Amino acid sequence: MAKVVTMGEIMLRLSTPNFERYIQADEFDVHYGGGEANVAVSLANFGHDAQFVTALPKNPIGDCAVAALRKYNVGTKYIARQGERVGIYFLESGSAMRPSSVVYDRAHSSISTAKPEDFDFDAIFTGVDWFHFTGITPAVSDSAAELTEAACKAAKKHGVKISCDLNFRKKLWTSEKAQRIMSNLMQYVDVCIGNEEDADKVLGFKPGKTDVTSGELELQGYVDIFNQMCDKFHFEYVISSLRESHSASNNGWSACIMDGKTREFYHSKKYSITPIVDRVGGGDSFAAGLICGLLDGKDMKAAIEFAVAGSALKHTIPGDFNHVTRAEVETLAGGDASGRVQR
Repeated sequence: MAKVVTMGEIMLRLSTPNFERYIQADEFDVHYGGGEANVAVSLANFGHDAQFVTALPKNPIGDCAVAALRKYNVGTKYIARQGERVGIYFLESGSAMRPSSVVYDRAHSSISTAKPEDFDFDAIFTGVDWFHFTGITPAVSDSAAELTEAACKAAKKHGVKISCDLNFRKKLWTSEKAQRIMSNLMQYVDVCIGNEEDADKVLGFKPGKTDVTSGELELQGYVDIFNQMCDKFHFEYVISSLRESHSASNNGWSACIMDGKTREFYHSKKYSITPIVDRVGGGDSFAAGLICGLLDGKDMKAAIEFAVAGSALKHTIPGDFNHVTRAEVETLAGGDASGRVQR
């Protein structure tokens, strides 16, 4: 069992039931989630010691967010209880050709005002094997960006492996600011995860022929981008999930990986996911599966097959968190996608 730390914002998610539009909804379904929190829950489900670092207010909603993590065996002892509020996001789930829509209400959330001195990073990273963050956290505020770099520096000092999911969010910052902040943070990163849009908007690598909206993949474009990223930032691995968006309800799902030293490139098997129950958190479940596979000592091909299978299963589960076991993921990765009732 490895020790893993993730750091970011856990949010209150209010989603319309039964694929309703906002204007139709008289009530919302309540979940908690957020990029790094979702990764921590998955890793805890897989049996790792996962600690989540964030800031939450001292009020009942903050208590509920902590309880949501504890329910799934995620460590919460390093959560700073301070600040004004829990961030909220509203989700209108799409169907068929109608895309999902997210509205953020996260200004002045506790993590956005947190400072490095609010956390004892030496204690947090002592004896830790892996640290994971995403590009969402430094996008939340300038203070959160400073906090992220402080965490990366401390993790490096303690010899911790660091992964980052680039996760560009155009509603949080511009591509220009993302490139300035994230290019600096890449000096600490060993394992970089991000699709073609992330590589372009966050790090400035143009994807060539690859088009995320076309539903078609051109793998050579990923080879070219990955080589450029490894040349510039010397990553151990560069990874991208590959989503073929045929509609909001029907996606092709696979991934590719490159070894930064040997430049070996591998494309996983592809899953056809239809109908999609909930795609939010799909990328986070992929990142968690990849981290788990590498921590388990799998080679890069086996690790990415585990990640893709785990993430495909997440698309069948409501909410941000991926409630699947190792055995379920291994069964799907091994080729059993029958969905037969288990008796």
